[in-house]
Amino acid sequence: MNYENALLGGGCFWCLEAVFEHLPGVIDVVNGYAGGNRDNPTYEEVCTGLTGHAEVVKITFDPAIVSYEKLLELFWKIHNPTTLNRQGADVGTQYRSVIFYYTDEQKRIAEASIAHEQTNYDDPIVTELLPAPTFWQAEDYHQDYFRNHPENAYCQIVIAPKIKKSGL
Repeated sequence: MNYENALLGGGCFWCLEAVFEHLPGVIDVVNGYAGGNRDNPTYEEVCTGLTGHAEVVKITFDPAIVSYEKLLELFWKIHNPTTLNRQGADVGTQYRSVIFYYTDEQKRIAEASIAHEQTNYDDPIVTELLPAPTFWQAEDYHQDYFRNHPENAYCQIVIAPKIKKSGL
């Protein structure tokens, strides 16, 4: 198999994971942390905002079924890329909008996607575009959170509407 990876941050990783898991061609979505200065960070450490890590999802996908461009189209649809270090009520650098690229081709595609998406906003897009750093998998209780806790108030109030908005 010629699977590829994408590494994206756009607020709470539970939200991104729940949406991307519905996209045909996505093989796996893993919640974690990236972009900071602490090895193997814990959720509690990342929540302080002192580690520099963002909550991210590592998406393994089959490019024969879904393109990197399509992943980014969905990414833009389910978060606000114009709010610095914030998504809704989630505030802090760990909730920043970021695209970490693995290849020069992903970088090129992301640059074009950002430029295209900017035409949809009056405010500037603040999404960071950076080379993919080490990905640190989040604790087990963060994986498949929406699937395992659909009755949770956060899941019903925040995540479920994102899934609906995605059209998946």
